[in-house]
Amino acid sequence: MSESPQSAPPARRLPAEWEPQAAVLLSWPVPDAGWGAHYPAVRAAWLTLARHIQRFQPLLVNLPPALDDAAARAALARLDPARLTLVSVPTDDNWVRDFGPLTVTHDGQARWLDFRFDGWGGKFPAARDDAFTARLAAALPDAPPVERSSLVLEGGAIDSDGAGTVLATRHCLLDPRRNPGLDAAALAARLRASLGVRRILWLDNGWLAGDDTDGHIDMLARFCDCHTIAHVVCPDRADPHHAPLARLAAELAALRTADGRPYRLVPLPLPDPIHDEQGARLPASHANFLIVNGAVLVPVYDVPQDAAALAALAGAFPGREIVPVPARAFIRQGGSVHCQTMHLPQRHAR
Repeated sequence: MSESPQSAPPARRLPAEWEPQAAVLLSWPVPDAGWGAHYPAVRAAWLTLARHIQRFQPLLVNLPPALDDAAARAALARLDPARLTLVSVPTDDNWVRDFGPLTVTHDGQARWLDFRFDGWGGKFPAARDDAFTARLAAALPDAPPVERSSLVLEGGAIDSDGAGTVLATRHCLLDPRRNPGLDAAALAARLRASLGVRRILWLDNGWLAGDDTDGHIDMLARFCDCHTIAHVVCPDRADPHHAPLARLAAELAALRTADGRPYRLVPLPLPDPIHDEQGARLPASHANFLIVNGAVLVPVYDVPQDAAALAALAGAFPGREIVPVPARAFIRQGGSVHCQTMHLPQRHAR
C-alpha cells in the first residue's frame, strides 16, 4: 500500500456507476448498531436487496465474524450460491458505500482506494470500518492493488460521471471535522491526484432532516449519464425542505457539462415525512438508487411519491429495468439502498 501521489496520472479515472460492474459489495447488518426492534425488518429488507442484485450480477457479501452464526448462514443460504462470494471482516456498521473501497482505473487496470473513515465526522465508532478495505483485500486472493490515503472521504459524498467530473456538497467535503485545514483548492488537488478528477461541481444547497452525513450527494443529486442529473425536489411550500431544495435545483440548472451544455434535470419528489419513534423526521430519498448491470434499484418507502420517482427514473435510464426496493426499514438509521452497497467495476475498464 502507498499514499496517493500528489499529481494525478493522466490515465487515472473514477468510473461512472452505470459502467459494467463485476459485483456489488454488501455487509451483513450489525444488530447493535442502533437498529433495536427494527433489526428483523432490516435483515429482511437487506436479503430482498441482495436477491434483487443477484438477478443482474454477482454479490460479494461480508459476514462479520461476530455475526457468523447458524441464523445468518441459513439466511444467506437462500441466495444464489453461483453468484455469491462470502468473506468475514469485522465492521462497526453495514454502510459499505462510505467505508468500502472506491475503485479507480490506472492505465485501464482496477485498483482500490482506501480513504480514511471517521464515522461521518466523529459521530459514531469507526475503527473497524476504517480498517475494512485493507482487511477485505487481504481476504480476497484476487483483490486489486490497494492505495491507502490519509484523506477522509466517504463514497456517498461524491458522484462521478466517469469522464472526470464529480458532484459534491461543499458542507460535507469541507467539513473541518473530517479534514481540518483543507480548503476547497487543497481538497480538489487531493481528489485530482487520487481519483483523476478534473472538475468538482460544488453544491452549496440541499438538506434533508435527520441526515447524519452533513449532506452526502447520493441523497440529493445523482448523475444518470454525462448530461443528466436526477435531484430531489419538495413541491410543498409548507415543508422546511422546500426552499433549500429549490435553491439546489437552481444551482444545478446553472451548471454546465464539460462541453458547455446545461444538464438535463430529472426532479424526484421528496417522500412524505417518515418519523422515528421519538418523532424525528428521517432522511428518505429516492435519489439513493443503485445502478447495476441492466437495471436501477430504486428505494421505495410506501409513500405516494414512489410511483412518480420510479417513472422519472425510467425516463432517465432508457433500456434499464427499474426495480423498486423496499427501504423503509433502512431509513431508520438514516441511509437507504445506495448507502448499503458498494459497486465494484469490472477489473479491466477503458
